[in-house]
Amino acid sequence: MDGLELPLISVLMPCHNAAPYVGEAVASVLAQTYPHVELVIVDDGSTDGASDVLQGLAAAHPERITLVYQNRAGPWAARNHALARAHGAFIAFLDADDTWAPEALARLHAALDAARADIACCGWQSMGVGVTAPQPHPPPAADAAGALDHAFEHGAWPLNALLIHRPRLDALHGFSERLPTAMDFDLWLRLLADAPVLAAVPEALAQRRRYPRDDARIPQWQQVSDAVAVRRDFARHHPDAVAHYTPFRLDELIYAPLLREAYRCHWRHDTESARRLFRRAFRTAGWQAGDLKHLVASLLPAPLYRGVVDLVTWRRRTRFEG
Repeated sequence: MDGLELPLISVLMPCHNAAPYVGEAVASVLAQTYPHVELVIVDDGSTDGASDVLQGLAAAHPERITLVYQNRAGPWAARNHALARAHGAFIAFLDADDTWAPEALARLHAALDAARADIACCGWQSMGVGVTAPQPHPPPAADAAGALDHAFEHGAWPLNALLIHRPRLDALHGFSERLPTAMDFDLWLRLLADAPVLAAVPEALAQRRRYPRDDARIPQWQQVSDAVAVRRDFARHHPDAVAHYTPFRLDELIYAPLLREAYRCHWRHDTESARRLFRRAFRTAGWQAGDLKHLVASLLPAPLYRGVVDLVTWRRRTRFEG
């Protein structure tokens, strides 16, 4: 089968203010050894010069790049917008600051085709100045039930490590746009709940850019809260998929991240995220008497809470130095 007979793969790329990286991301798509690829880019109201970069790339490769615009509707709306403009039988996702190995799409498609699968997954690896764990991550279990348990317990598999047969996405009507930081998680759970056939490529062919925590564009409290909401809603709407968990274990999987991440934010001096997460944890089961001082303090208005935390931190430092 030559390149013209291979099915088209559509790569969907949202871009907002990724001027330093988007050229590298686009180059990694154009360098794919799979011969039949289109790239649909949605510029989501960039203001940092990314629009000029994208216009130049689209003008240089008009037969391969479709560039469309939206006005700050967010990455999930951008992906849905791109999906509506895509012509491929298979869909892949690449963010404007991530990259692929040149053989990524060829390997994913070959694995998917050989197994007559609906979704192919490859391994992935972090890159960038915020990397703290550079080791590659192998793909999850190659059966839908095992992959679903892994996702519900550990989170979504990265979108740029997937190749998806388009009818699977169309059946789900693309991405939900309710929760801005966890819609990849929501989509992945819904995909797996429908028991697709999976294929796995063990090599780390996808690279995800990491940023220093201080440069996070979305506050940690929102990321944690959105992931909790996705698990909670999935369990409500797909009770059969989580029926093998005991009620205690299910509540633990859904709500334990609130308190765990609240403490992490507290020790990182992210007081606003800590306050919001302690507040949410107070309304759920699972906390102990020793947590009560943090939970009660979180009910204070934000300025008072920060003052209390600063005072406690100063007293501890004074005792330690003394």
